Amino acid sequence: MGLILREKAEHLATFRWLEVFLMETLARWVPTTPEMEVKVLMGRHIWDAAQHADALGKRTFELRAPMHYTLAPLPLHLSTMNELASVEDTTGRLQSVYDVILPGLAARYQQYLQNSDSLLDEPSFRVIEGILNDYARMRKESEEVRAELRETLVFDPERAERWSRQESAISDFVVQGSGATLAREASA
Repeated sequence: MGLILREKAEHLATFRWLEVFLMETLARWVPTTPEMEVKVLMGRHIWDAAQHADALGKRTFELRAPMHYTLAPLPLHLSTMNELASVEDTTGRLQSVYDVILPGLAARYQQYLQNSDSLLDEPSFRVIEGILNDYARMRKESEEVRAELRETLVFDPERAERWSRQESAISDFVVQGSGATLAREASA
């Protein structure tokens, strides 16, 4: 059974919040990251996350929610995202975003697609498929930067694995039944 209109809007609004969070986290990190290659990488990906947030925000409007409707995730997921965003070392930041946040979001986007009807929700599918393609490119670009800096950056695979397990253990991340927040209810 597919998601109802309100659930779709809530999911996409939460995805939008996560994209904005990613954009803001990367933007906050750029000035305090010493490696120029990583700064450039993050700078490009700030733009990608902004484009994703914009597309999701426009889609929520099409689903009868306010334009650029944004909904924070459930507290446990929010806490995990804040922990990942608090990392201060460059290798941890790269691992946090490219080994944990992007794969975690990609899995959540895939789950949304599996629970939706591709015919009835084709516009959402197009937006999400574009985001997933961008994620694959972003991760590839991060691998290229890592390879370039392999002499200077030391990665801790155990830390990334622990973060990944923590993030993927959170099954529910969308606040359901947000009630009056969807101001543009369908008129009869």
